Amino acid sequence: MTNEILARMSSEIGVGAYQITAVEKLLADGSTVPFIARYRKEAHGNLDEVQIGKIQERLAYYTELEDRKQTVLKSISEQGKLTPELEKKIADCFVKTTLEDIYQPYKPKRRTRAQIAKEKGFEPLAEEMWTGVMSAGHSDEDLQYARDIVAERIADMANVRGFVRQQFATKSVVKSEVASPRPTEPTKFEQYYDYSEPISAIPSHRYLAIRRGQKEGVLWVKLELDREPVIEGIMSLVDAERGAPANEECDANVRTAAEDAYKRLLAPSCEIDVTVEKKMEADRAAVEVFAENLRHLLLASPLGEKAVLAIDPGIRTGCKVAMMDATGKYLGKTVIFPQQKPEESAKAIALIVNKYRPEAIAVGNGTAGRETEAFVRSTLKRLHDQHPEIPTPIVVSVSEAGASVYSASEIARKEFPDLDLTVRGAISIGRRLQDPLAELVKIDPKAIGVGQYQHDVQQTLLGQKLDEVVVSCVNGVGVELNTASAPLLERVSGVGAKLAASIVEWRNEHGKFTSRSQLLDVKGLGAKAFEQCAGFLRIRGGLNPLDASAVHPERYTLVRQMAEDLGMKVNELVGNASAAAKIDVRKYITNEVGEPTLKDIVAELVKPGRDPRATFEPPKFREDVTKIEDVKEGMKLEGVVTNVTAFGAFVDIGVHQDGLVHLSELSDTYVDDPAKVVKAGDRLSVTVIGVDVARGRISLSAKTNPVYGAAASAGAAAKPGFPRQPRGERRPRPMSFSAPGSSGFSCNPFANL
Repeated sequence: MTNEILARMSSEIGVGAYQITAVEKLLADGSTVPFIARYRKEAHGNLDEVQIGKIQERLAYYTELEDRKQTVLKSISEQGKLTPELEKKIADCFVKTTLEDIYQPYKPKRRTRAQIAKEKGFEPLAEEMWTGVMSAGHSDEDLQYARDIVAERIADMANVRGFVRQQFATKSVVKSEVASPRPTEPTKFEQYYDYSEPISAIPSHRYLAIRRGQKEGVLWVKLELDREPVIEGIMSLVDAERGAPANEECDANVRTAAEDAYKRLLAPSCEIDVTVEKKMEADRAAVEVFAENLRHLLLASPLGEKAVLAIDPGIRTGCKVAMMDATGKYLGKTVIFPQQKPEESAKAIALIVNKYRPEAIAVGNGTAGRETEAFVRSTLKRLHDQHPEIPTPIVVSVSEAGASVYSASEIARKEFPDLDLTVRGAISIGRRLQDPLAELVKIDPKAIGVGQYQHDVQQTLLGQKLDEVVVSCVNGVGVELNTASAPLLERVSGVGAKLAASIVEWRNEHGKFTSRSQLLDVKGLGAKAFEQCAGFLRIRGGLNPLDASAVHPERYTLVRQMAEDLGMKVNELVGNASAAAKIDVRKYITNEVGEPTLKDIVAELVKPGRDPRATFEPPKFREDVTKIEDVKEGMKLEGVVTNVTAFGAFVDIGVHQDGLVHLSELSDTYVDDPAKVVKAGDRLSVTVIGVDVARGRISLSAKTNPVYGAAASAGAAAKPGFPRQPRGERRPRPMSFSAPGSSGFSCNPFANL
């Protein structure tokens, strides 16, 4: 990496050059971003994962740029046109688009009008026209050939191309209108049937919405740019390049060539360049919003190691019921029909609760979810009235988004080869209540339902970013080595799919790990992989209490020294807050270990293996509001934020359709970015300000004294970017009903429990 690139990256990211160099070296050595951020703080000056990720991204950009420079230099050199001046110009270029503009005159081209003119011998005439010394008496046809050559010359000028592209990027207007034939039915793009907005100001979500309308054939979309100022700008650059004496005929022909160059060569390609760049900009913004929502969803509060009864609601085919123990192990299944056979279904629930004593009942929030939830609560009340000695579990509504994707996946088939996919879906619902992170890593993030336009953005970019978020969350929380599934283990720093499978295989063959050092016995897991993963894997109840913490094994000797200095053993120090508070970290600073790492170690000694996620708190939905028809203007409700977008936040208020709090209704003060006010998973008190049952739209407000009524509802619906927020998808539900070792949960009367 050159000093110039280093200086540029330092300015772009806002970190020191030495920090960039340190991260580059660690990445080249095979270290992962989570490992670098957590265990190499002294090397890079305590950068966080976001900063390290940006360094990684810019390193990739400049590496690709340097590779492209070599390709360009080789191509121009092979043409015999590489001069010292051109070589320096390429060397001093640090922007990909600028490099392509420099290379434009030398790119192999298809047979153009200019090439045809050159073949016909009109290059000398074109040169005379350019230099202002053209003789008189040429035919219109000859002049046209010469102008074709001049037009291409103008279009190939790097500064001209850059100027036109800049004009499109800053001065053009996105114009959309309804396509022909005009749709006969209402569409979600009606507000864009005659719409225009400067490309420099249009928000990413609006641009993506318009692009989707174009893709679906509902809209015509184009960029409009005032032509005359651009032509004048081009001529100013051309005149400076020509330096020719005034010649009315030559000047007129060059201007005509410039107009042709703009219309035929520059405008189409620059419009495409700007459109592509705007699309990438919108994609990046949408991906960031998606990633932030996903992060909060993955880090949602876990119920913890508690037995859970899971119910996947249904009407015609019944509710699928699955029981899991505190570790998430599947125990049995059945099916109930609360609407068709309420008494029999109530008895089945009562028997399960009595037999397995679940601490929670997870009810999917899909079709009939709230009705099923109400039925379960009623059943539990009856059970408590008749048998108060039986503990009453809490009832929690759980998002079904992505459950069907998991149930039909290869992961689910391997986990439960003998179970129907609908039962797998119920198990997933229950497990995501126990530990959202551990269960959701098995599902394609795009199927979880926390993004907007996820199918419209560049899928490689989206996949890469979402994968980074999942990896960051998994390593930030830590993974229990003896219970983690292979999909969870493969997200751990330095592991991957192959090693994850090997770890599970070793565990199945040899039993539980009792020490982190046993990881080195796993096939294919060498010293480097151990260095990267060991600190993120936990072993509770192992031989070494530090194995249950985030203290890396490479620092165990240091902790032993700390314990000795305090006159105690390591197991007496771990979890002893008062003893840990006596440690003077400055005493242990060395060339390898600095204050940041030492403070992390002491924090772990105070609370070893602490879970950074918040304490679980179930959502509180109104029991009398279960469907959109129950929602009335003026209602005060509590909801859970399910998705944050650039234009507002979607909130689950306990009906099948999420409501939208537009950014203008998020606070009593001005809000320019909803993500600054709320995040996915937040509890939010809202007021209903509009309901459109026909369109499935609910308008909400988080303001103290919101305005509601017909006008407010209409205004919210008319705001750009008011798409419908889908909820958990449904799926076919064929099923057999049996539990291991029995013919199913029997339905004994309450009195006989």
